[in-house]
Amino acid sequence: MIIEIANQIIENEANAIMGLKAQIGDDFVKTVDLILEGKGNLVFSGIGKSAIIAQKIVATMNSTGTTAVFMHAADAIHGDLGIVREGDIVVILSKSGETPEIKMLVPLIKLRGNKIVAFVGNRQSFLASQADFVLDVTVPEEAVPGSLAPTSSTTAQLVMGDTLALILMRCRGFSTADFAKFHPGGALGKQFYLRVKDLYTRNERPEVGPADSLTQVIIEMTGKRLGATVVTEKEQIRGIITDGDLRRMLMKYPNIEQVKAVQIMTSNPKTIDEDALVVDALHKMRENSITQLPVVHDGKYMGIIHLHDILKEGIF
Repeated sequence: MIIEIANQIIENEANAIMGLKAQIGDDFVKTVDLILEGKGNLVFSGIGKSAIIAQKIVATMNSTGTTAVFMHAADAIHGDLGIVREGDIVVILSKSGETPEIKMLVPLIKLRGNKIVAFVGNRQSFLASQADFVLDVTVPEEAVPGSLAPTSSTTAQLVMGDTLALILMRCRGFSTADFAKFHPGGALGKQFYLRVKDLYTRNERPEVGPADSLTQVIIEMTGKRLGATVVTEKEQIRGIITDGDLRRMLMKYPNIEQVKAVQIMTSNPKTIDEDALVVDALHKMRENSITQLPVVHDGKYMGIIHLHDILKEGIF
């Protein structure tokens, strides 16, 4: 029974969303054009649950290249109307379009000369009649019996807001790189600004010479805890020795006491410049099926960046 009810609720909300396709018309196109041609911000407003949805749409707009702010309809008529500036476009969300706060707010906005776009579920409402453009978010019914609480209607508002935001994003040519600039704390953002030198310096710098003994190699690898050591000569990289090289060495050399670093190293290893992006280091590791990369700067060995360093940053 619980599963059946849950499926019915989901179906009701899905039907409400699909119904929006028939409600996208000329006013939607004109709204997009108005926003693209406008010089001001988008100011979203609403009351109750619609206000919460408006806040989410504002967040989506700001992260996809369209500047937007939120103004609660109740607070607007008690001083917050000062948020609205000349040239701003006010987007008001309301299922009924008849709430007292909306009826007070709309004339004040029109008096200031700002354009109004309505996300409204009643085309015969006061808000619909007063708005310059109407984005119809009417739904056949709420998902909750008796329409006791906004459910399908707020879902429809949210989807209409997402649709508008993403259309504007495409029209502005807003790219993945642009998105990352607004999300520097996220994994996507890090791909566009985090550099190798931001990570490898946290590690120790394992290094041995070509003539160093196997014992010295093992001590260096164990002490620096990176599963590898770089073999250098005059600050230039000659090779790298990894855990895998040690295992292969045991099969190749029966008398390990005489083994030197130069005999077991992998010559001319893949490297990465310290100014390179971390995501480029990750790609190079994947392409070559390796977990460490020696870091260089002006041809000199600087340290090692490990796959674990990258994964800790949430970059995959």
